[in-house]
Amino acid sequence: MNGLDFGALVGDAVAAAAPLLFAALGGLFTELSGTLNIALEGLILIGAFFSAAAAGLGHSLALGLAAGVAASTLVAALYGFVTLRGRANEFVTGLAANLLASGLAVVLSAQLFKTKGILALDLPPLRELGSGAAQSVPFFGQIFFGHTALVYASWLAVPIAALILRKTPFGLRLRAAGSNPKALLAQNLRPERYRFAAILISGAASGLAGACLSLSLSAYVPNMSSGRGWIALVAIYLGGKKPAGILAACLAFALADSFANYAQGFLKVPSDFILALPYALTFVALVAGAAVKRGRSR
Repeated sequence: MNGLDFGALVGDAVAAAAPLLFAALGGLFTELSGTLNIALEGLILIGAFFSAAAAGLGHSLALGLAAGVAASTLVAALYGFVTLRGRANEFVTGLAANLLASGLAVVLSAQLFKTKGILALDLPPLRELGSGAAQSVPFFGQIFFGHTALVYASWLAVPIAALILRKTPFGLRLRAAGSNPKALLAQNLRPERYRFAAILISGAASGLAGACLSLSLSAYVPNMSSGRGWIALVAIYLGGKKPAGILAACLAFALADSFANYAQGFLKVPSDFILALPYALTFVALVAGAAVKRGRSR
């Protein structure tokens, strides 16, 4: 590869941002409700595995999508119950959920498919919409067309999340559970219920993120979440805990990831350094964000 096709680069970044965006928007609900959900990584992995497993067993991508969302939501419910009702430390339970996800996938894969975690589906991947003449339009066609329905759904999730959080009684009460729980108690409303609902939403959103990964590839690969849950957490803070800001942060991370993939073909730099670029950007962005926040608080 002698040059860089910017249209293809940005188009790939838009597709790569979809699972990050789903997970980050789900994590935004828990963050605003007063719960730091560090189980996003495991929830994405659960969604990816059960989407692939159900699609393979049922020979249906739609069934796989539903199973991935359901499984991730179920694990999120377990995490929420232990954290909120059991009063367990949210960091410990979050890490436990992440470890459970990777281990459970290996065990179930061995039992159901006799493999060591890798599932190759005998199904085509999710169909790309708008391919053909529309996608052949230089630059803009590569960016806005040729994506799966889940990618377009992730874009739609941004205004929907903003509308729910800002304009509905549920969203206002959920935010109050994190910022002013005494106001809810004064109205005989329990903050824990809204925090639990937020955890369920994050589970469903992470299930969509996982399904986006495995069904787009038509395969499940162990640890295919590749740190996206952690990057999604960073995107929440860099985005100012607002859906539009989260979209911008996710696109920035996805662009770095897409560039790393393209750069291996024309930069004379060890591939390990190039592949580490998105994670280095995450670290730099997190440190810079913390520094800016500290400066404002002075």
